Amino acid sequence: MGVGSYMDALSEAASEALQRPVKLQSTSGGGFSGGGGASTAAVKDAETDTKYFVKAASHGDKMLKAEFLGVKEMSETNTIRVPTPVAFGNYQSKAFAIFEYLDFTGGGSQYELGQQLAKMHRHFSSQGFGFHVDNTIGATHQPNLPWMDNWADFWDTHRLGHMLKLTNDAGLSHDKVEKLRQKTRELLSHNPPPSLLHGDLWGGNKGFCRDGGKIIPVIFDPATYYGDREADVAMTYLFGGFNGDFYKGYEDEWPLPAGHEKRRTSGSWND
Repeated sequence: MGVGSYMDALSEAASEALQRPVKLQSTSGGGFSGGGGASTAAVKDAETDTKYFVKAASHGDKMLKAEFLGVKEMSETNTIRVPTPVAFGNYQSKAFAIFEYLDFTGGGSQYELGQQLAKMHRHFSSQGFGFHVDNTIGATHQPNLPWMDNWADFWDTHRLGHMLKLTNDAGLSHDKVEKLRQKTRELLSHNPPPSLLHGDLWGGNKGFCRDGGKIIPVIFDPATYYGDREADVAMTYLFGGFNGDFYKGYEDEWPLPAGHEKRRTSGSWND
């Protein structure tokens, strides 16, 4: 049977994923917009009264599918709370991703947030550095393929080199670009393991939610890939929102290696 309305398409995708009839309808509490130009909304299952969170974007198939797969990868570690991914689909020119609806609140333990992030970082990839698909950070394309065995190679090619291409070498001369890339490669030659990363862990992509009478940490809106865990931790310093308890929790769970402060303060993560 062909899908009629957008809400019908959402309901059909959720029904198929959950293996039961789902009848979704609009409800309040969905927010206004998501990263990369996506819109957000809340929907409710008329059969069970369960709420879900929906992100949608016109011509956003690759962007939202990559986000869906990234959240799924993090969810499967069972280390830190993320909005459980439910279904992905398309309606006409619009792509959508359905997630668990979380009851966000204030408070919560940043110490636990740090601990749980470190636990997630202990999940490694046997394929090396990269991810199963390219994704986006905000609205900017972020290449993750091909997978690479060496962290310095990955960062030089897929992060720093990519951004230099997008910005026409940021107005730098050829010699300065080559010196920057060489300096960065040397700085990142400490051979870290390929940890599962959130990939865009600034203060606006973390929070706390109610769950079974508890208030627990949650992270969301990722740009997931396997990389050096120091990249996630370095991102937390850029815009604030993470306090000393967070860093203590992380260090108590899995201390960062020698030299991490130099690598962070050098600016190599955001050159």
